[in-house]
Amino acid sequence: MSLKRLQRTLAMQVRNYSAPVDGSIPPAKRKYVPNSGTYPQGFQVSGTYVGVKASNTRFPDLALITSAKPCSGAAVFTKNKFQAAPVTISRETLQKRSGEGLHAIVINSGCANAVTGKGGLEDAISMGSAVDACFDPPPSPSSTLVMSTGVIGQRLPIAKILARIPTACSTLADTHSSWLATARAICTTDTFPKLLSTTFSLPSSPSTIYSLAGMTKGAGMIHPNMATLLGIMCTDAPIPAPILQPLLTHAVDRSFNAISIDGDMSTNDTVALLANGAAGGSPLTSLTSPDAQKMQEVLTAFTQSLAQLVVRDGEGATKFVHVRVCNAASFVDAKAIASTIAQSNLVKTALYGKDANWGRILCAVGYTDAGAIVPQDVGSIVPERTNVSFVPVDGSTELKLLVNGEPQAVDEERAKVVLEAEDVEIRVDLGTGSEEASYWTCDFSHEYVTINADYRT
Repeated sequence: MSLKRLQRTLAMQVRNYSAPVDGSIPPAKRKYVPNSGTYPQGFQVSGTYVGVKASNTRFPDLALITSAKPCSGAAVFTKNKFQAAPVTISRETLQKRSGEGLHAIVINSGCANAVTGKGGLEDAISMGSAVDACFDPPPSPSSTLVMSTGVIGQRLPIAKILARIPTACSTLADTHSSWLATARAICTTDTFPKLLSTTFSLPSSPSTIYSLAGMTKGAGMIHPNMATLLGIMCTDAPIPAPILQPLLTHAVDRSFNAISIDGDMSTNDTVALLANGAAGGSPLTSLTSPDAQKMQEVLTAFTQSLAQLVVRDGEGATKFVHVRVCNAASFVDAKAIASTIAQSNLVKTALYGKDANWGRILCAVGYTDAGAIVPQDVGSIVPERTNVSFVPVDGSTELKLLVNGEPQAVDEERAKVVLEAEDVEIRVDLGTGSEEASYWTCDFSHEYVTINADYRT
């Protein structure tokens, strides 16, 4: 092979949007990585190198989140029929403990421990037991939730993982760098660690400042109802499990269950929330109380911000797309229509090509639920009341594409400028009600195919 031909071949193999092999964060993504944070009291975390995947020779791939003070816990899991071993074990742990008395979450990246049979279940149990052994006395039943992410159908190198868990326990800390290393440890094809934190107060304890921190991972195989997506959140607010679970379910339905990158639902999706009450104050006692309503508001906004980081890191993605469906007859209708638009490969490829092909958007609106096993009539759709537009992120006037079912003369030059932006909003006004729902997705590029064509190798 000539030198020029070799150079051309290598140039074709350069990935413009996927994670650099040296672990560096692409310049365009650095703005999403925090330089500091405010983390909940009583929690300590660590990110440890194991080498779960043979190609990983130095990056942390074992994450540990702990609280010496027992926590309430809640989780939402994948609805994929082939549920990974850690999903099964973590669900059982929550059930056995009725969501109370939890101490830790342990996560490995590089191997999903999914479709691995009885041995995979035993491996997940062993991981939890090894973390339990770090507490004195070791809790029984297990107080550790287990998560895994990576390649499906392969067994964990469990001996290597178990050998490194004592190191993960001995290096626990509450510093920003420790939280960031932990967020890095759960990454697979992610181009940057996804970590957020915030503070808030509740009406019954206005002088008490609570903290909420969260990390997530995911860049591909992302689709709602819980995709290879993991999310872990911790707060020092006093929230018992019977209150915590519905708060999380509501928030996830409007955040992690409202994102899509490629329409593929993973076997491992898990979003978990721990609350240790270490900051004090009065425990939440009712979902209808002012404290619970405020907590719901804080948690939903936080999970939306966290979930949006996943979309911003979509494999091969060049655009962050907000699909907003408004004035629908019901929230269910609005979300179903937004979901259909967000999953349309024709819409996503048009956005990648900066093509204002609004017919593809309208087509997706029209076939919403048409392929369901039990078709549902989406009563919100009345063609002569339907409006479609692109909304620029710079605050300028929306670009109207369809008004009350009538096509508009589109300024193609302005459309191109709007679609050049990294952030794009598609707005569909149905004109049949007052309900609204949002979905977040990305475009579909050549790079997505490249990444996923050789994922295992």
